[in-house]
Amino acid sequence: MQSAHFTPALTTDTARIGLLHGAGYVGGELIRLLAAHPYAALHTVTSRTFADQPIGAAHPSLQGQVDRTFAAPTDVNLEALDALLVAAEHGRSMQVIPALMANGFDGPIVDLSADFRFHDPAVYPEWFDVEHPAPDLLGTAVYGLPEWGDGVAGASLVANPGCYATGIALALAPLAQKDVPFTAHVTALTGASGSGATPSAATHFPNRDGNVRPYKVLGHQHTPEVRHTLGDHVTLDFVPASGPWTRGIWGTAQVEWPAEMEDDTVAQWYRAAYGEAPCVRCSPGLPSLQPAVHTPFCDLGWKRDGSTLVVGFALDNLLKGAASQAIQNLNCALDLSETAGLLPEPTAAPAS
Repeated sequence: MQSAHFTPALTTDTARIGLLHGAGYVGGELIRLLAAHPYAALHTVTSRTFADQPIGAAHPSLQGQVDRTFAAPTDVNLEALDALLVAAEHGRSMQVIPALMANGFDGPIVDLSADFRFHDPAVYPEWFDVEHPAPDLLGTAVYGLPEWGDGVAGASLVANPGCYATGIALALAPLAQKDVPFTAHVTALTGASGSGATPSAATHFPNRDGNVRPYKVLGHQHTPEVRHTLGDHVTLDFVPASGPWTRGIWGTAQVEWPAEMEDDTVAQWYRAAYGEAPCVRCSPGLPSLQPAVHTPFCDLGWKRDGSTLVVGFALDNLLKGAASQAIQNLNCALDLSETAGLLPEPTAAPAS
């Protein structure tokens, strides 16, 4: 069995990664990112629906780029793997991961579902209508928001944040850090891919095109996740909506800030919070959606008028909201550069 830590001694060394349930949209993005990763390689990918079929059967764009076949979920040799990414639907990881760990897998596991994001098991019946079958395991999971979390390095189980939760938490965390109580009124829109690969009335093109549809108003399951990240002194009123595009989340958080601010105060707060964060881009003014799509970045911006502060955020729900953030967490868990496989690595200048 491989160690939970993998430090490449040479640039040719690679960590062997297993991807469980990789036939969905996020699974396709994870496969694409791992195909270009300098220190990690996809060793095994599973799918119940596409078992024994090539990757291209589920992800046609990867034909000719990834020469691998889906395995059945029961046909995984854990001893051949250094780490696992689990892209199962909500409710399934809580069944799968305890069994993996009970069977002796001791490498890092990055789970992309909501199944291990909360230490309190009471959250699951309240927000997800399910009793968690492994409550003792919840306290061992590390919440993997790289810009604000710690403990991912060397963690056995990392809970990858939700897509909305990532954008909202990154937008508001610099304010929450001030320990000043405030209420954030958030409206955010997501593309059709946020609903997953299984077709539904909500993702049907004639219903989606040219339309904006609010859903789960003031009751979205990412709300307790954001509250857990920001703290009890922050009140969140969240209105999510589906937008008429395929991928990407755009939103605003409006805050009545209860303290005096100089003109440059907000910019200083965000520069201090994210000046060293490689996957967050900050600038005054509200961001647009399109520049963030197909990138591993969350774009943040702000506009202030007196005590009213509006913070805007934009990110790709399949990347920074899911797959690329999972690679960030995988890199940290394996003691690799946080942006390996996500951003170009600096190269030495040629000798003169």
